[in-house]
Amino acid sequence: MAVRAGAVRLVLLLAPANRLDGGKTCGFSNDERPVGGRGPLRASHPTLASQDAWIYIIDLHQTLRALEESHEFLRGVAEEGGTVLFVGTKRQAQDTIQEQADRCGMPYVNNRWLGGMMTNFQTIRQRVRHMEGLIAAEEAGEWRRLSKKEALSLRRKKEKLLHSLGGIRAMSELPDVVFIIDIACEDLAVREAVKLGIPTVALVDTNCDPEPIDYIIPGNDDAIRAIRLVTTKVADAVIEGRGGYEAKIAEEDAMAAEALAEEEVIPYQPEELFIDEEDLLEEQFTVPSVDEVDQE
Repeated sequence: MAVRAGAVRLVLLLAPANRLDGGKTCGFSNDERPVGGRGPLRASHPTLASQDAWIYIIDLHQTLRALEESHEFLRGVAEEGGTVLFVGTKRQAQDTIQEQADRCGMPYVNNRWLGGMMTNFQTIRQRVRHMEGLIAAEEAGEWRRLSKKEALSLRRKKEKLLHSLGGIRAMSELPDVVFIIDIACEDLAVREAVKLGIPTVALVDTNCDPEPIDYIIPGNDDAIRAIRLVTTKVADAVIEGRGGYEAKIAEEDAMAAEALAEEEVIPYQPEELFIDEEDLLEEQFTVPSVDEVDQE
């Protein structure tokens, strides 16, 4: 795949962001180990350049290539009006996930992945509606009529729901793509996405099994700078795609308005009367002659 002109600069950004170091060799996924149990990673693994002092060295060219492929895929999804769900609940990723998801207007989960958040989506939507009802009641001042104990209980329930579901308040349907930081930590989210056939894009470290992921971005998922760099690139792709989608919608609306303006407006024409108005007046006000009166 062709690499953009800024690829060299991106490689320079990747290296100091601790993207160069993967996980320890003793912690690699069993699916990628040689047959026979524990031991170093297979030297032919495409994402690794070498290993040094029991630390895997990730090939940045492979990371860059994967990041470019993920960028193109996510931009295409956003251009079609799709939704990308950002998932990262580990401490190093929480702030970045929320910040970048808000920047591109996408839902996110950064505190805790609830079981069934996608496979039991209707129940989750019911909890979101309940949360919205609590927020609306508090803003309307309905809690003032309650006792302090009841109001405190409702407020705690609202805060708990916001903590778990606040990032998906606006997600009325299942996402089209799920972007994940650390698939080992977010194993439940990965399994639900695979079960529903939702494509996944993930930052995958050397201690994870990349098999269930559709678009793998090899790198260190424990470094804050690495997480911020990859998540920012993902958000940029979504913003680019959203810009194209909004431009397409505006163009379609303009064409529809232009077509409506060009249509001929046929004025209303009443049906013609069988008797002219002048003939009707003559029949009403004509004076009968003397012969006509005698005949009567």
